[in-house]
Amino acid sequence: MTTTALAELTGDYVLDPVHTRIGFVARHAMVTKVRGAFGRFEGTAHLDGADPARSTVQVVIKAESIDTGVEQRDQHLRANDFLDAPTFPDITFRSTSVEPRSDTEYRVTGDLTIKGTTRPVGIDFEYTGNAVDPYGNRRVGLEGSVTISRKDFGVTWNAALEGGGVLVGDKVVLEFDISAIKQD
Repeated sequence: MTTTALAELTGDYVLDPVHTRIGFVARHAMVTKVRGAFGRFEGTAHLDGADPARSTVQVVIKAESIDTGVEQRDQHLRANDFLDAPTFPDITFRSTSVEPRSDTEYRVTGDLTIKGTTRPVGIDFEYTGNAVDPYGNRRVGLEGSVTISRKDFGVTWNAALEGGGVLVGDKVVLEFDISAIKQD
């Protein structure tokens, strides 16, 4: 993407919750993966096309909105063993830097807070394009992911398996499929 085209995207954006997915993948019973997503979140960004390093991002995810498609598991994930959603209702991310890696790739570094513990993370994003939708809204698309250790955020519950290993893997991949709408 040219600097001129990128400059045209400069402005303030909000996440479109209908067309954005914030999800995760975690290893279960050492043999398979559990996938899920958060149903409630909001986010804002300021994109600076002339100087992408001056861009900023803030996201707030409602922990109780976790959904893996299995209600019993979701209730356990919302409980103290995992996210403790009643005590820590929000999972937050606030960027501290944006580093262009190429014309379409960016590293967004920031502070991720889960269950009251804040750690720096660097999320690699790919710019997937922009378009004007049928309602006249300018949309920007980004896809990204980062692997975190859930133990780094105080999410340590587990159960030993009879044949060795544990029920829940430590590594969790956070996935972001973003559609953001430019604000006037």
